[in-house]
Amino acid sequence: MTRIGVLGAGAWGTTLANLLACKGEEVRLWAFESEVVEGVNRDHENALFLSGVALAPGLCATGDPVEAVAGADVVVSAPPSHAVRSVITRLGRAVPAGTLVVSATKGIETDTLALMSQVFAECLPGVRYAAISGPSFALEVCQGQPTAVVAAAAEEGTAMDAQRVFATPHFRVYTNQDVIGVELAGALKNVIAIAAGILEGLGMGHNPRAALITRGLAEITRLGVAMGAEPLTFAGLAGMGDLVLTATGGLSRNRALGVALAQGEPFPHYRATHRSVAEGANTSLAAAALGRRLGVELPITEKVCAVLFEEKPPREAVEELMTRELKSEQWR
Repeated sequence: MTRIGVLGAGAWGTTLANLLACKGEEVRLWAFESEVVEGVNRDHENALFLSGVALAPGLCATGDPVEAVAGADVVVSAPPSHAVRSVITRLGRAVPAGTLVVSATKGIETDTLALMSQVFAECLPGVRYAAISGPSFALEVCQGQPTAVVAAAAEEGTAMDAQRVFATPHFRVYTNQDVIGVELAGALKNVIAIAAGILEGLGMGHNPRAALITRGLAEITRLGVAMGAEPLTFAGLAGMGDLVLTATGGLSRNRALGVALAQGEPFPHYRATHRSVAEGANTSLAAAALGRRLGVELPITEKVCAVLFEEKPPREAVEELMTRELKSEQWR
């Protein structure tokens, strides 16, 4: 039995904790919300973020992140990207060097523009870091539907260790050594998913959605390659796989945000009335800033930012994308 601490009890963190507990591992889940801690321990349910899903009886929750990771062989990090740094800096020496840390957060820090691997390298140097990503709605994983993801780490052995920790007959894990590519793909697909929701909310059809997904992938790949990622990563599970799921699936929070924007709901109101975080909003700001820093053109991302934070009418944003200067499909 492996002792595992999971940080973050949103839908995805809870799902991964439950998956591991169902494998027979000793899992402690840290939740920020006291009602989530009580619900997991008393009712074996996270009614706030994963309502209706029966959790493994052996899964324990705590309101203390240090308690969650104390003595853990593996730490799984799943807070929203804006909270990761503040959470892991509270851990101190509770996570010693050499501990396997697997990040399941799909986002970029907006103030530092750091990927999660860079945050961990700064705050918890010496841990063995891996990122897990791919097309994986939490509810479907809980239902035992076949799911495939990728675990990326700079060292092959670390990626393989993460693979072994998470793999089940219903949850297939591949390995990858392109941490930058896997993390960027997982973060940036949320931005394109917001754009896909905008198209849907405007009543547009299959042609524009197919064009958006294709050009969105090209945009993500451009930025990734400029940051040192491998182009083929974006054709894999963390890239195309997760992009298609999040841009088209009915369970996508980012797509739902886009639909609401297109139907006239201001982003500040949407954010204030939804507990779950749509990571693509903050990621659009970070990605646009990275694009400007590196001289990489990100037209879809820029328009999503404008709709979210500058009150640009969604239909106008679409028209501006369609009337940009004509050019070759090849981006290099």
